Amino acid sequence: MAKETDNTTEKKEVEIPENGQNGTPAEAQTAKEQQEEAKEPTLEDKIADLEARLEKEKKEYLFLMAEFDNFRKRTLKEKMEIMKNGAEKAMGDILPVIDDFERALQAMNGQTDVEGLKEGVEIIYNKFIKYLKDNGVEAIDSNKATFDTELHEAVANFPTQEEELKGKVIDTVQKGYMINDKVLRHAKVVVGQ
Repeated sequence: MAKETDNTTEKKEVEIPENGQNGTPAEAQTAKEQQEEAKEPTLEDKIADLEARLEKEKKEYLFLMAEFDNFRKRTLKEKMEIMKNGAEKAMGDILPVIDDFERALQAMNGQTDVEGLKEGVEIIYNKFIKYLKDNGVEAIDSNKATFDTELHEAVANFPTQEEELKGKVIDTVQKGYMINDKVLRHAKVVVGQ
């Protein structure tokens, strides 16, 4: 039997390089390397990029420094205003007490009634104590209290025979005051020994 040959076209496999050009695989490899080299930045490109980033960072830094300086100045100005005007309310609230003292002084000139004068001074005193209390200032109660260096300042030690008075405040020479749980002035006291 004779072998029949088929006249159909034979399919040839043709290698087409990845870059789409016709050529040998070696040429395709060289073209591929050239493309990779073109993608990789050169040293000059890297330097230019770094210089651009550095310039951007410098601008941002200068902007932040200027913004912080403005914030600092504004805060300082606000603090000065608060200090300047903070005393304004306190002094405004104390003016009625001064008015009462002035009225008492005028009344003393022609007054012979000591009891009326004493009563007027007590009213002014109570008004002033109320003002202090409204502003968070309270007297430290020291009588018969245990001596505490956080609240008291010992001006003298007094020897005592009574055991319960040792280490206790016997007498208060000058009252102490606290403002909002902080010592404003220590009480000057005599302590028993």
